[in-house]
Amino acid sequence: MPHDGQSLPTPVLGDLLSLTREALAPIEALLAEATDAVRSRIAPAGKVDPVLLDADQYAAHGLAWLATYVESLRQMQGWAERLQDEGKFGEMEQLIHQIGFGEYLNQIAGGIPMNQGEITRLADLGLTADLDSGAAGRLRREGNTDAARMALVALMRSNHGRATFGATGLDEELEMIRDQFRRYSDEQIAPHAHEWHLKDELIPMEVIDQLAEMGVFGLTIPEEFGGLGMPKSAMVVVSEELSRGYIGVGSLGTRTEIAAELIICGGTQAQKEAWLPKLSSGEILPTAVFTEPNTGSDLGSLRTRAVKDGDDWVVNGNKTWITHAARTHVMTVLARTIPDTKDYRGLSMFLAEKTPGTDETPFVDPGLSGGEIEVLGYRGMKEYTVNFDDFRVKGENLLGGEEGQGFKQLMQTFESARIQTAARAIGVAQNALEVGMQYAEDRKQFGKSLIEFPRVAAKLAMMAVEIMIARQLTYFSAREKDAERRCDLEAGMAKLLGARVAWACADNSLQIHGGNGFALEYQISRILCDARILNIFEGAGEIQAQVITRRLL
Repeated sequence: MPHDGQSLPTPVLGDLLSLTREALAPIEALLAEATDAVRSRIAPAGKVDPVLLDADQYAAHGLAWLATYVESLRQMQGWAERLQDEGKFGEMEQLIHQIGFGEYLNQIAGGIPMNQGEITRLADLGLTADLDSGAAGRLRREGNTDAARMALVALMRSNHGRATFGATGLDEELEMIRDQFRRYSDEQIAPHAHEWHLKDELIPMEVIDQLAEMGVFGLTIPEEFGGLGMPKSAMVVVSEELSRGYIGVGSLGTRTEIAAELIICGGTQAQKEAWLPKLSSGEILPTAVFTEPNTGSDLGSLRTRAVKDGDDWVVNGNKTWITHAARTHVMTVLARTIPDTKDYRGLSMFLAEKTPGTDETPFVDPGLSGGEIEVLGYRGMKEYTVNFDDFRVKGENLLGGEEGQGFKQLMQTFESARIQTAARAIGVAQNALEVGMQYAEDRKQFGKSLIEFPRVAAKLAMMAVEIMIARQLTYFSAREKDAERRCDLEAGMAKLLGARVAWACADNSLQIHGGNGFALEYQISRILCDARILNIFEGAGEIQAQVITRRLL
């Protein structure tokens, strides 16, 4: 594979942007047809029938994936056209765009992988499609060729110093932020991440203090409450780069993002003034306490109860999978306060204060207990069970000062949380690509570097392409959020695709490492474990697809 100044004739298709623009029309028409077909099956009376939805999940989730692919290609087209207008649509970007369209059009026609063992096909929706002719047909045949992939990897080799392959399409301010946090990750996180993982250690408080000084916890909190008042797009860039260093560090801001969003959207003015400045400065660290052992994604069935006792509330119940529960100062707790309710309408949200614990003694307050859940990856903050046994919460800490609003308040945070999770997924995927590429360069077999072999190069090329696709979908969802438009659909799509891409990148990078990838001493073993959680938390892939389909219909 020529590089370092050598070159081959470019395999970029002529008039590429016109081709890809033209190819959008047939798949947009196909999506409209698929939406009508699924609607007739699971919403025959005009409203989604839960029984029919559950019985026809494969078709319903197939629609979600098809819609995600169509939106992804729309956003890739927008990205490419913006770069073209700016004079930045170089050969690397053209190849990424061309390969992405070629591959995703082929998957739409032949089958979209929902995961490595489940393929959704147009036949599952009761449809057929002719994508063999015109621009779509040409891109399917000539877009994602071996020559295109090899050419892309040759360009990646000569540009390996960059953490992001290809122009991202961000404005100058966001690129400056990316550069700052990229350097911080490379210097302060990446050299230590694998040791933290292997020793199952909490991320050092020194790192948390550094992040606070850099404004990470107050990034999107309004300036009037001590934050930086930056857009969600900045949060995406920061989360991506920190997660590229270590997902645990990239996730430290997630809990603050959730807590701040809860307070901004649902808190009283007094609660905003009391809590937001301290969250912003990192003076207090929050944790989200929602999930219970027997409910999982069915939050409406929560059993933890809070009962009024004088001015205060007394909480009893059990929670699980609570991230960073030990060292935090406040818990956003979802509990049932309205008796004789069995669904989301009886839930309320609390800002429950606690005393920070340690690794050895995580819980020190009366009425609070629990223990660590040992996990494969995502270790830097640790996971815990949390038990409430007559745990007291101040009356003034009922979020919004009103009962029964907890589920609604939580739903308002999901857009931001899923956008941020998609960004974390991109960071993990990028890390997998960079680690895999470096190993493929360094490892010699049969007299040449692994990267010289077409199937190794193809893996790296597809990682770069899918990372860019997931990145553009995530940036789009963040822009929609910044424009104050409803974006639960877009955020859900970004999270759905980003999680799959992260796992694919980690798995393929480990494959490039061969047997060494299975050794704990190689960091790809950690990256693989970290990537696997992304399709589970903040809405498992199946739940995410279900939510997307409901919104589409």
